[in-house]
Amino acid sequence: MNTIGLLTSGGDAPGMNAAIRAVVRTALGRGARVLGFRHGYDGILEDDHSEMRSVDVGGIISRGGTILRSGRCKAFFEPAVRAQAGQKLQSLGVSGLIVIGGDGSLAGAKKLSEECGISVYGVPATIDNDIFGTNPSIGFDTAINTALGAIDRVRDTAYSHDRVFVVEVMGRKHGFIALEAGLAGGAEAILIPEIPFSLNQVCEKLAAGTSRGKKSSIIVVAEGAGSAHQISQDIRERSGFECRELVLGHMQRGGNPTAFDRVLATRIGSFAATQLMNGRSGEMAGFMNGAIVGTPLETVLSTDQPIDSERLLLADVMAQ
Repeated sequence: MNTIGLLTSGGDAPGMNAAIRAVVRTALGRGARVLGFRHGYDGILEDDHSEMRSVDVGGIISRGGTILRSGRCKAFFEPAVRAQAGQKLQSLGVSGLIVIGGDGSLAGAKKLSEECGISVYGVPATIDNDIFGTNPSIGFDTAINTALGAIDRVRDTAYSHDRVFVVEVMGRKHGFIALEAGLAGGAEAILIPEIPFSLNQVCEKLAAGTSRGKKSSIIVVAEGAGSAHQISQDIRERSGFECRELVLGHMQRGGNPTAFDRVLATRIGSFAATQLMNGRSGEMAGFMNGAIVGTPLETVLSTDQPIDSERLLLADVMAQ
């Protein structure tokens, strides 16, 4: 394999640059050229690419975001557009493509491989940690530490003013960030989309804490479970507690990746490049049971990443 393509797609995640660096230097070390496509799949369609040298990825392991930029290419849902992308890759001599991103990005890679005969390998980079075949995904550790830092800071204010704070973190369909950051931050309640909850029960829990001498409380909610503003308002109306909200939003995606995410991205990116150049295709590299392994994209995209309900129970015990 003389030339491989590389792109980042979907929401950015801390550690993407570390993965880019690992792919480029691993491929170059084995004598291949690397073409980096900017702004995701749009870069293929618009011929927005450049050859990547070792010096181009120097000093990026510590940077958040992605030097290749990212994007969501809605046109790529159309078979004719994917066929056009396949033709463009072939005209450039690209025989293999590495896609760094979330489940939507990986689904696009799978379609491109099946329909156009392009060898593909996936690298899971999303703060949501909702991709089967890796636990965690690249960016998750940084995101939960960003959320945790905010929770720790707002707890100081909650304590100083005897308040309840509702902290909203990202996670439209899954509550992995809320669960991990809430458990680490000692939240009194964690609300996630996967587990039904009752605000009346939340208010009862807050009242029980007050009776034990608690002067302040933190509630962590994943955005898919409800808005912090509405939950805060409901708690005020139902319980009379002085309640405020904090929405962290997209700040969870940015910032310097943690040491864990840098090493994880380096290991996964290098593994993906090696596997692709060894003739493997239609797989995603991931961290499972302490090792970097490849999982078929078919399995990755058809299997849900399960939430660890035992952690939620542990958080309830710790909040007593």
